[in-house]
Amino acid sequence: MRNFVVTIDGKSYQVAVEEVGGGAAEVKNIAPAQEVKATAPVAKAAVPANGEKVLSPFPGLIKNILVADGAFVKKDQPIIVLEAMKMDNEITAPCDGKITLSVAKGATVETNATLAVIG
Repeated sequence: MRNFVVTIDGKSYQVAVEEVGGGAAEVKNIAPAQEVKATAPVAKAAVPANGEKVLSPFPGLIKNILVADGAFVKKDQPIIVLEAMKMDNEITAPCDGKITLSVAKGATVETNATLAVIG
């Protein structure tokens, strides 16, 4: 039995799905889920014209941001933890400079999405 949260017309439901043989799965409504809140993305600041973009190497979830927006970072310093396939991956700064974040904790990103700009 696997549990999921499904949102229909703005209302969230917690459901359990049981796999039965090779056919269709039976869906049972367990109970209304507690409200699920999405994390709003960080407002995008002006991107430095000569800044170096930090891109997501693969799709995943921003699990943690290790530096503050506007902080100065050093090359190879861990800046973001990106969770993909249940593994935590540290994204490091490609160069020294002031970081401008483009994502927020809890956001889902695709491959080559801009995570930050260092300039």
